[in-house]
Amino acid sequence: MSDGVTTATAQPELKRAIGPKLLLFFVIGDILGAGIYALMGSVAGKIGGALWLPFLLAFVVAFLTAFSYLELVGKYPRAAGAALYTHKAFGINFLTFMVTFTVMASGVTSAATAAKAFGDTYLREFVELPTWAVAGAFILGLALINFRGVGESVKANVVLTVIELSGLLLIIGVGLYAVAQGQGEPARLTQIDTGDSTALLAITSATGLAFFAMVGFEDSVNMAEECHSPAKIFPRAMLWGMGAAAAIYVVIAVLSSLLVPAGELEEAGSGALLRVLEVGAPGFPLALFAVIGLFAVMNSALINMLMASRLLYGMSNERVIPSVFGRVHEGRRTPWVAIVFTSVIAVILVASADITLLGGTTSLLLLLVFTIVNIAVLVLRRRPVEHDHFRAPSWSPWLGIALCGFLVTPLSGKPFAEYLVAGVLLVVGVVLWAVNHVVVGRVDLDAERLEQG
Repeated sequence: MSDGVTTATAQPELKRAIGPKLLLFFVIGDILGAGIYALMGSVAGKIGGALWLPFLLAFVVAFLTAFSYLELVGKYPRAAGAALYTHKAFGINFLTFMVTFTVMASGVTSAATAAKAFGDTYLREFVELPTWAVAGAFILGLALINFRGVGESVKANVVLTVIELSGLLLIIGVGLYAVAQGQGEPARLTQIDTGDSTALLAITSATGLAFFAMVGFEDSVNMAEECHSPAKIFPRAMLWGMGAAAAIYVVIAVLSSLLVPAGELEEAGSGALLRVLEVGAPGFPLALFAVIGLFAVMNSALINMLMASRLLYGMSNERVIPSVFGRVHEGRRTPWVAIVFTSVIAVILVASADITLLGGTTSLLLLLVFTIVNIAVLVLRRRPVEHDHFRAPSWSPWLGIALCGFLVTPLSGKPFAEYLVAGVLLVVGVVLWAVNHVVVGRVDLDAERLEQG
């Protein structure tokens, strides 16, 4: 492979352009995106004043699963992430295909959530345009950056991450100053709006939605083939990135609840942070923060579209989906067919679904995948590899299975509409599996390939 071309497919290899610093920014940038900028109001509507609690719990659940991802990406540092791990653990092509489709669907629904926030909230501070027009231009722009090359994409991510981080630090600064001046109501921090349900159901329902804000760390494993020494750099980058993002989220949730009643945050919807800024710093130019919000949701969408396209590329190389998705542009060395395919799906979704529903469906799909990944890491421990890699604590996959599995079920308080949308997507996946089965046929990967990392 030294000539940059894979021997099996005669396709160019993906370019290794990501080092430890770029990977750290990739993780932080993916997490600090549409979740906090777009769904703070929706989470407040489910939990009430104790807004910090679901974000903290979502971080715990995500951190447990991150341990499993780190063990697996260290053993198998190749593109495709959860789908690759599922295939190696169970060897069931149908299950692998469905995990592939589910993760891809979560990526494009996440990007669609960001696009909705882009067009329906932050862009409206300047101009009102039809959603379909905004969505088309937004996704097309991301596709062009994605096609241009991973080096350009992750460097754009660094710039966008700095911008979105500056916006969140602005909220923290304004919030701390306002609280120091005597504003805020501390009693709200312990208020849980149960409505017609129990406090536990309110917490779990809000946690399920807040989980959308903590996803993103898993996107990075799909970039493994474009990283230098992935087994070495992933643990530090992922854990530090998640820790920094979680701390920022919890602080912002506390300050938001102190300054603005939960009902007002819910009413503000995806503009909840604009409302916090308005209360904490009257007279501050909201248009400036709206510009930051535009870049923030753009970054979230860019990374999710990167992930989705690389996932399709990786599983094409594993011969689980048609080889056309593995085609790499000779000049740019990017998976151009996969980029076009995922971009078209994203445009359709953003024009046809509500932002809260998209965010909740993304969480539901990923929690299902995370449950499978936590099971896979236990199965694959019976198949050691020769090189050194990160090993998760023995108890973390078991606890990850329990928590992720519970949050997938209706017992967690997820609305029926999320199961409906997820179900429709999975049915589409089954149909695509049938088509794929006709095109590719039954594929049994040999032992040698399965043991390659």
